[in-house]
Amino acid sequence: MKIDFSKVLITGAGGMVGSYVDFGVKTDRRSLDVTDLKEVLKVCREHKSQVIIHLAAETDVDRCERDPEYAYMVNGIGAYHMALAAKESGAKLVYVSTAGIFDGAKEKSYMEEDEANPQNYYGRSKHLGELAVKGILKNYIIARVCWMFGGGPQKDQKFVAKIIRQFDKGEIKAVDDQIGSPTFGKDLMGAVKKLIEQDAVGVFNLANKGVCSRYEFAREIVNILNPEIKVTPAKMVDFNLDAPRTFNEGLISKVDLMRPWQEALKEYLETEWEPFVQAIKK
Repeated sequence: MKIDFSKVLITGAGGMVGSYVDFGVKTDRRSLDVTDLKEVLKVCREHKSQVIIHLAAETDVDRCERDPEYAYMVNGIGAYHMALAAKESGAKLVYVSTAGIFDGAKEKSYMEEDEANPQNYYGRSKHLGELAVKGILKNYIIARVCWMFGGGPQKDQKFVAKIIRQFDKGEIKAVDDQIGSPTFGKDLMGAVKKLIEQDAVGVFNLANKGVCSRYEFAREIVNILNPEIKVTPAKMVDFNLDAPRTFNEGLISKVDLMRPWQEALKEYLETEWEPFVQAIKK
């Protein structure tokens, strides 16, 4: 399918994953409030895009737990609004979802067809978004991810940034009783672009290949940037988090579009974090 990527509409382009969008009409929460249906319809009518990539979301799991209504509005109703707009304009909608829609009890990594059973309000709100997209549209891509990283020192507020910003402590704790499949925002956008070009439709797990614990993830970060720092294993209960976490958020994909997470992480740290870390050490 021939797509004019200069006309693709992107929501939430000011966020972490949006750092890797080098095409299209970029909107952020200031220029497009996805919880406002009139505004969503107005913007989508103006641009007449063949494809809409819906990145806008509340991904702070603990904030979602403290304020479920907000989580449902942004993640669930926001996706519903984008699906309505895509249907009106005849556009393909790409919705970025999460491994958090699963219950984490499976022994192996989750596949696209596994049954959803979210265990916290973040997962429930994102699952609601999936249901809205599937219920309203036939031409859609649902891209499930896990443990997103990217954006560098300016936009990364997730696990990688939290680990690096503790380098001055000398010792860092990370849980070893939760596993998942880290996802590099740059690789995600590359895979989404390929799926759009192939005119793919359906649900796709688009995490980087492989599974690790948070502890193993932290050790890899430290080994690449600052091997002298000690990483100590801990348990989820030690952190007193608002939202319940599941044990297994590992994903396996039916398409071969993503490289191993270790390769992606190495590139990310060396290209986007190395100068920051060197400045800390001085």
